[in-house]
Amino acid sequence: MSINATLFVQAIVFLILVWFTMSFVWPPIAKALDERAQKIADGLAAADKAKTELRAANQRVEQELGQARNETASRLADADRRAQAIIEEAKARATDEGNKIVAAARAEAEQQAIAAREALREQVAALAVKGAEQILRKEVNAGAHADLLNRLKTEL
Repeated sequence: MSINATLFVQAIVFLILVWFTMSFVWPPIAKALDERAQKIADGLAAADKAKTELRAANQRVEQELGQARNETASRLADADRRAQAIIEEAKARATDEGNKIVAAARAEAEQQAIAAREALREQVAALAVKGAEQILRKEVNAGAHADLLNRLKTEL
């Protein structure tokens, strides 16, 4: 055989191989490559969407945290104001109660002082009568001299 016939037969076999490859082998490979490319593109799109959603979620979380901080700060401020008001009210009540106790103690002390004065007057009157008895060297009749003794008590 000659070189031209060999080249011609090889060209025909090559063309048959190219036709077979293009008809039966290449379409499944191309389809698999296209599907793989589509999966990669879908995965990248999903990743981009997830990043966008993550940013949005982070912003919402930051906003909610800021609102929670503000609410917490305002509640703490309200609690402080209420605590101060309660403390001031308790101080006022304690002061009033203390004033009442002091006034009651003063009134009681005054009553005791009055009672002590009365007892002292009685004792002074009794001592005056005894002193007068000793000076006069005779017994003084308390019933007979009651008016005189009452005047003496009131003068003391």
